[in-house]
Amino acid sequence: MAIPPAAFPVDKRTRRWDLWGMPASLTASVRLFAAAALALSLTGCRETAQRPACPAGQVCLEYGNGSDPATLDPQQSNLVDESVVIGDLMMGLTTNAPDGSTLPGMAASWAVSPDGLTWTFRLRDAVWSDGVPVTADDFVYAYRRILKPETAAIYAYLVTILKNGRAINEGKAAPETLGARAVDAHTLELRLEHPVPYLPGLAKHHSFFPVPRHVVARWGDGWSQPGRYVSNGPYRLVSWRLGDYLRVEKNPRFFDAAKVCVDRIDYYPTTDAVAAERRVALGELDLNTSFQSSRFTRLKQTLPGFPRTHVTLATSYLSFNTRDFAPFKDIRVRRALSMAMDRDFVTAKLLRAGQLPAYAFVPPGISNYTQGPQTTWAKLSFPARQAEARRLLAQAGFSAARPLMFEVKAANSPDTQLLMQAIQADWRAIGVEAKLVQNESQIAFAAYAARDFQVGPMSWYGDYDDPLTFLELLKSDTGAQNYGDYNNPAYDALLAQADHEADLGKRAALLARAEQIMLNDEAVAPLYFVVNRALVNPKITGWVDNATHTHRARWLCVKPREAGGPS
Repeated sequence: MAIPPAAFPVDKRTRRWDLWGMPASLTASVRLFAAAALALSLTGCRETAQRPACPAGQVCLEYGNGSDPATLDPQQSNLVDESVVIGDLMMGLTTNAPDGSTLPGMAASWAVSPDGLTWTFRLRDAVWSDGVPVTADDFVYAYRRILKPETAAIYAYLVTILKNGRAINEGKAAPETLGARAVDAHTLELRLEHPVPYLPGLAKHHSFFPVPRHVVARWGDGWSQPGRYVSNGPYRLVSWRLGDYLRVEKNPRFFDAAKVCVDRIDYYPTTDAVAAERRVALGELDLNTSFQSSRFTRLKQTLPGFPRTHVTLATSYLSFNTRDFAPFKDIRVRRALSMAMDRDFVTAKLLRAGQLPAYAFVPPGISNYTQGPQTTWAKLSFPARQAEARRLLAQAGFSAARPLMFEVKAANSPDTQLLMQAIQADWRAIGVEAKLVQNESQIAFAAYAARDFQVGPMSWYGDYDDPLTFLELLKSDTGAQNYGDYNNPAYDALLAQADHEADLGKRAALLARAEQIMLNDEAVAPLYFVVNRALVNPKITGWVDNATHTHRARWLCVKPREAGGPS
């Protein structure tokens, strides 16, 4: 997932931000006038704020969710904002508890063979939203579909843990050879290429969700449109007005529908975090899944009880296009750019919500791991790193007469805008010129996948609680999400060895060795370890801050308006 380019100019000498974007010579009176005008405009917004009427006797939730989904097909989805909606519509073998831990989902129970290679899931009695039973065959069909080369699923690599999965994905084996079998309507057997002790956690991911075979067979890839979409989760799709909102309603056929409190949810794209903040304050939105990091202190004062933060399993980083942009094939150039970024300034002075500087890729706090790998230069002072960066660029043939120039393509979130302009100033200090280009999130990530970029800022949120969810991103055969096309056989070999290591301690050591190789190669430029941020009206109950930032709507409820504070 992304963090995006710059809205506000920075004075690279003082490292102070001019939030007005005006020259320092501008008089104080003009600034005060501008501030007053802004205050009046916001007051006007407050007077006209509205929210859709909620039917009598129902509970409705107005939900700010970052960006519009590009798809609701669980096997085509890529972005976190999409998974929020898909995870409320659909359910896999397992699902998320309020605290992000793993609960039985469509599978009521499961067992694993002594060698860890065969898992048997017993499915509960459940039906799709159109009343057709959910069967083991829906899972088998889904896994074959995501692995077919023509599906071009960006997350297909996760499902290659199934026997013959990679061969099928590469077009070298028939889908029918996949290690997934419907023993009967309620029994699913999965045979793996190697032991996967974290499989119950992985099965929560949308790439392992079932799809309604009877619907996909009729509509093909168009099955996920309103009027055709059939779901097995707590909600069903009602309407989708692109750029406006997406509406779901409680699925009365969901197996646990009696315990689902919220009857209707409207998900709104909220790419402008400050505008979303204002809508939360007015009561137009009950929550928003993020807020502009640098406004955290202010928000604690202006919206007490609303801002929520929590450490998370996510890393912000830069990818370099090493396939199509010749300068980035040189490790000296990648290292110089990574060294020259002032991560302490970014986290402590710019973002200011508890983020930590990152000199590794796997975030702290993840299970089954031993922290320790770092970039080779992590302990150098920032001035020393800048000096070494200049030296490396000169070695690589760049100078004031021949500066390194490239484009940074980023999603258009405010935090990324702030971040990238600060980094742009850091790079300019070592003689590098970076042009910043903004795109909508879906457009930016489509460009990354097509390698239509030179530098891309992004964040990776762990798909499950294990270091492999970060490290396998950079395997040579991962595909589109290995945006920088990193390829080191020694790295791949260590990950393969770890896959077959039953001792968790030895496995952790192998994975740490692999991460160190990747960091030594400057495969990516880690920036900071992410902190989850959300604005949640205190009238919302059931929201539990957790490391995965996963909050399924089936657990949420809304207090009566008079008991909830600002609305």
